[in-house]
Amino acid sequence: MKQKAALVLSGGGARGTAHIGVIEELLEKGFEISSIAGTSMGSLVGGMYAMGKLVEFRDWICSLDRRKVVSLVDFSLGHQGFVKADKVLRTIKEFTGEVNIEDLDIPYAAVAADVINREEVVFREGNIFEAIRASIAIPSVITPVKTKTGILVDGGVMNNIPVNHVERVEGDLLVVVNVNAAITLNLPSGTDKETRERKGRYQEKIKELQAYIQKMNPLHSEEKLSYLNLVSRTINLMIYNTAQLHLKQYNPDIMIEVSRESCGTYDFYKAEELVEIGREAARAQL
Repeated sequence: MKQKAALVLSGGGARGTAHIGVIEELLEKGFEISSIAGTSMGSLVGGMYAMGKLVEFRDWICSLDRRKVVSLVDFSLGHQGFVKADKVLRTIKEFTGEVNIEDLDIPYAAVAADVINREEVVFREGNIFEAIRASIAIPSVITPVKTKTGILVDGGVMNNIPVNHVERVEGDLLVVVNVNAAITLNLPSGTDKETRERKGRYQEKIKELQAYIQKMNPLHSEEKLSYLNLVSRTINLMIYNTAQLHLKQYNPDIMIEVSRESCGTYDFYKAEELVEIGREAARAQL
């Protein structure tokens, strides 16, 4: 009989791509993932696995460096978010379709935060795309989700490692993956050349992106870019501190950590490398 694992996946932007490698290594070692709870990128990767779409999702996200990044970004110069992310979300919805959480083969929970009612919102049923959409809405960066009584943003604001929301069964092991760990970064062997090549292609696309922003809003392009970086760093600091306090209340059987220095929040061009980082982090603990 396979060892059951209740899997908890943290948020962390592009670093959350490492969750793919962790899941692949767990399966390789013979574990049975019996339930998943995730926040932000953790909810996205966890949802893809729960739907049986992880391989397709992995192939897509690892190919982003070969696509036109600019074409996947929608800018919103309003007050609620810098990026609407509509085009990216449409792509994600192609993976999810109209699947409901309660119809998945394993229990799944996605965490968001209601900034009006000041409470966590945990999706355990209903449309999985809507759950993921709310969970990944980074405040002031990706436009939030409005409900009848509140406004939902990235669950990491309140609970970036939702250990308390994963469903447990007798005999399972609690496996927690934190992609914001304050540990030394060890890159997988053989990735340096590949990373440089992907980074070069990525930087070409970033130049296109900056030119696009300048064309849209020439008076505020530099301000917007620095603002995005500031928001990212501020949120990451807040999330890290609250996660450390939250983890003290629980005792995972297996704690898998990925360095917060592995990449920036939006460095999705490193997807292939991050998958391997996650795989090696899992292998080291298992």
